Amino acid sequence: MQAIKKILKSDGAKAVISYLAAGYIWLVYRSSRWQVINGTAPHSLMAEGKPFILAFWHGRLLMMPISVKRKTPVNVMISHHGDGEIIARTIKHWGQESIRGSATKGAQAAIKQMLKALKRGEVAVITPDGPRGPRMRAQEGVVRLAAMSALPVFPVSYSTTRGKLLGSWDRFFVAAPFSRGVVTWGDAIHVPRRDEDGAFERARLQIEDSLTTITRTADDTCGRETVEPESRDKVVKPHKKAAGA
Repeated sequence: MQAIKKILKSDGAKAVISYLAAGYIWLVYRSSRWQVINGTAPHSLMAEGKPFILAFWHGRLLMMPISVKRKTPVNVMISHHGDGEIIARTIKHWGQESIRGSATKGAQAAIKQMLKALKRGEVAVITPDGPRGPRMRAQEGVVRLAAMSALPVFPVSYSTTRGKLLGSWDRFFVAAPFSRGVVTWGDAIHVPRRDEDGAFERARLQIEDSLTTITRTADDTCGRETVEPESRDKVVKPHKKAAGA
């Protein structure tokens, strides 16, 4: 067992796994029929080369690469946890870049890199409940990134008629090929530059509620039972320097 774990942690194994993962995403995408709901605004920004912040729940990470138009410069905040390198390599096969950092490690450096990417006119991608949860509860990093950049947050989610929910903390959804799929966008959420009268907390809840709503919409459209957020009692109170990833 230890030998297997050691092999899986090797650079060669990560290269193979990421290549297979990228190929699987392509298979699901190409073999399925996709519908986009409420995507006009973010698609227009991508077509015009304008930056924005894209947010999705960690459990809907698998098909994230298909939510953006081809050749759109994308930077995804990916944590330093064990699977981070595989995820970074997987999206690299899709032409997307990664910025390493999370709420627990490398937060400030990652936020600075994300801000630089946005200033270059690129899209910044963040999972507000990553890397370890609580599931479907937004941390404050996405709010601070939006406030500092003065750019809108567009929530996005997806579902397919065929697939499997894993028993992981985020109830990771593995879409299956030959499905009917839907990518659902939320409306733009604008965060004020200053945290006055609880503005940041209201924005955080707005992002959280939008992501949960569009995930339910996607699951309902595909006839699937949706995933419920973890209890708010499990949510860790945000720290001033935290940055969800």
